[in-house]
Amino acid sequence: MPPKGKAANKPKANERECSPKQQPQQQQQQTSSSPAPAPTPTTIAERSALFTDESRPFESARRKSGIASLPRDAQAACIALRFARLPAPARNRLPPKSQRELWRHVNDASLPIRALKRNYDYGAAGGWSFERYADWAAKRTVLTCLEGASRVFREKRESEKRGGSDPVTGERVVLTQGEIDEERGRRREMAALRKELYGVVTGRLEADPEWDDVVPIPQEEPEGALATISYLGEYAEAISYLRAVMVKKEYSPRCLKLTETIIEMNPAHYTVWLYRAANIFAMKLSIPDEIQWLNEVSLEHLKNYQIWHHRHLLIDNYYPTIADDAEAVAAFGASERQFLQQILAEDTKNYHVWSYRSYLIEKFGLWDVPEELTSIETMIDEDVRNNSAWSHRFFLIFSNPANSTPGVAATEHDPAAPAAVVDREVEYAKEKIALAPQNQSPWNYLRGVLVKGGRKLGSVEDFVQGFITGLGSDGEDVKSSHALDLLAEIYAEKGDKKQAELCLRRLAEKWDRIRAGYWEWRKKCLETA
Repeated sequence: MPPKGKAANKPKANERECSPKQQPQQQQQQTSSSPAPAPTPTTIAERSALFTDESRPFESARRKSGIASLPRDAQAACIALRFARLPAPARNRLPPKSQRELWRHVNDASLPIRALKRNYDYGAAGGWSFERYADWAAKRTVLTCLEGASRVFREKRESEKRGGSDPVTGERVVLTQGEIDEERGRRREMAALRKELYGVVTGRLEADPEWDDVVPIPQEEPEGALATISYLGEYAEAISYLRAVMVKKEYSPRCLKLTETIIEMNPAHYTVWLYRAANIFAMKLSIPDEIQWLNEVSLEHLKNYQIWHHRHLLIDNYYPTIADDAEAVAAFGASERQFLQQILAEDTKNYHVWSYRSYLIEKFGLWDVPEELTSIETMIDEDVRNNSAWSHRFFLIFSNPANSTPGVAATEHDPAAPAAVVDREVEYAKEKIALAPQNQSPWNYLRGVLVKGGRKLGSVEDFVQGFITGLGSDGEDVKSSHALDLLAEIYAEKGDKKQAELCLRRLAEKWDRIRAGYWEWRKKCLETA
């Protein structure tokens, strides 16, 4: 028989071929045991988490199943990595040979020596894309460069103050206006970048190199104050610089500009107006130029009292310089009247304007300027109820030094009041009363003129009676309650208390019932007179 062939060696357990049914199952097991690939990061926070995991290669498996679940080579690498991350004194406790062996494992596996911090807080930037973060980082680099250039400017300014010299040329350090303007632009750019990158708002004055030498004095509220004032940032900064320059008693163009900035934000700030006036007087600036600026501000803030007080101060300071020049006084008075007419066209009953107008007449002696009386008559024609215009007319006529006695009050008889003037004003009042009998302004004016001229109220009784018909009868008709009031005074002046009482009673009962209490009081005054 032929010799048997040599039996083939049996395959080892790990070399046995898989049956067709077993092969897919083994591939599936291998696939399921291999770690799934990490998702591609799209934000800064995701990339940071990925880098953190890569810096801690065995931490996840060790915490989940323990170090014993790792393959032997992975166990050795994990132990070596923990050893490498120990402080040097702890590592040196091992023999040199053991240390070399451990370092060999670290190097062969290319293990990271340092572990990144977990859950690093990036704030809002954590959700940024890489492109957005790269743009932010580029702007941060620009800001850093600008800050460096700004430090060089500040150092040069300090050197200039000390009288220092340039180390290269040996010449004295002097900042040019071009360098200052360049630094001003640089700081504006820095302020914009700080706000964009960090949300930090830089004050306008803080960013201006012109104010580098001023240390602002902020508002200090007492601890636990019940009602602290919440200033806007820009206003609070301006006020803090104002305090600083006022403490130093500095009067300069920049301080004048600072007052203008604050007035734009708060035109009712009384102190800043006083400080502005002090700057103008200290620097001997042109008062007509200041008044021209003030005119524009006045038209924007019609009801502001501080504006008109500032104008008073300016005129008090300016008038002595032109008092001896009649033409200059007349020209300035005309320009002021023109402006007052312009502002009264916006607000015909502005108390501050009328008060200043009376002051101007008295200060510049404009009593007999025809245009002044004409303008008042025009305003009364346009609005016969404009009590301010009536009051100014009385002041203009009966406070005129040519028609008055010094020291005599406005409500007292003045022997110096010309009879012709009194007659003219009585007729003027009557004419306007006829236009609007129920308008109180001309009735009050008529009373004042009669008193100033020393004439009895009864001198106009016939005129007053023309507005009253059948007093006390069924056919009673009163066209003006003010006429009935004046008639009561006329009867009282003549001693006819019965008729005076009748006038007052009818006012209380029918013609002015809303002031019935007042008319009853007037009746009691008749009884005690």
